[in-house]
Order: sequence, then structure tokens, then C-alpha cells
Amino acid sequence: MSYHEHTDHQYARHIRAGAPEAFKAFTAWDAQVMRGSDNAIPPKYAELMAVAVALTTQCPYCIEAHTKSAHAAGATQKELAETIMIASTLRAGGGLAHGFMAMKFFDHAENGDTPEA
Repeated sequence: MSYHEHTDHQYARHIRAGAPEAFKAFTAWDAQVMRGSDNAIPPKYAELMAVAVALTTQCPYCIEAHTKSAHAAGATQKELAETIMIASTLRAGGGLAHGFMAMKFFDHAENGDTPEA
């Protein structure tokens, strides 16, 4: 057994059985968001956006599913590579931006005062 197995989706049946209405609402919402007939964003770009989000949230199941869906929607390897780098730079940028906060807290600690939240 490993952490991420391609067959893990079979366990969704337990969630569906335990929370049927919430599960039904979630799957309907997901279908509308990703494949709604009135969506302005083409499926290929929606899937590449989903890959980027999956990379930043580090969900292996979403990475797998949305990468395959992006391929099926016509995304190229080059587009996927750019998506990966965009997600990577934004994730790293978040670390840098939170570093600003760390420096602020350090400066305030050095000066003996407490910044407002």
C-alpha cells in the first residue's frame, strides 16, 4: 500500500454513503465549475488552472486527474510545463511575501513593540 494509489477513488463510495446529499452537491458543483455549458473559460484552460491549483495545494489525486483532463482537452506538454512553472513561482512568491511579515515581526521584537494584527 502506498500513500497515493490510482484506485483510491473507489473509497468515495464510503463518503457518498455517509454524507449522500453533501456528496451529491459537491459532485454537481464540481461538474458545473469544470464543465458547465455556460462556462466562459475553455476546458483546456480550466484544466490547466486546476493543475496549477493542485500543484500549490499538493493534492496528488487532483494533479493526476486534472493533468489527464488537460491532456484530453488538448493541452500540450509545453503548456503543462509553463503551468507548472507559474504555480511554482506563485508558491515560492507566497514564501517570500510571508517573509516580509517575518521581517516585520523581527523588527518589532527588536524594538520591543508588538505590531497590530
